[in-house]
Amino acid sequence: MPMGIARAWAVAGAVAAFFGVGLGAFGAHALSDLPAERVANWETGARYQMYHAFGLLAVALAVGRWPTSVARHAGTAFVAGIVLFSGSLYAIALSGVRLFGAVAPIGGAAFLIGWALLGLTAWREQ
Repeated sequence: MPMGIARAWAVAGAVAAFFGVGLGAFGAHALSDLPAERVANWETGARYQMYHAFGLLAVALAVGRWPTSVARHAGTAFVAGIVLFSGSLYAIALSGVRLFGAVAPIGGAAFLIGWALLGLTAWREQ
């Protein structure tokens, strides 16, 4: 079962990266008529999605090496961060509604928790 979990996190990372590249390209080409601030929001969302896609791949490696670790919770935090942080920035870019920005700090906190849990795994496990 642990290798299945590692594989699932690797797939999640690849899917997040796939959509990160696609959404980044979409923003660069299809959103060029939007105000620069909204395009910048989109670009930030795509960039952080890509960073954390790689984080999910690191989770897959950690879970494969240390099956009983808390690293799997890091993956959950990264996915939550992508949805909340990047998703809120995509919503702002598309709609112009700045209220979506209230969700971004929750996603940012999820990213931080994910990195802390991944680091804790590497620190504690042998």
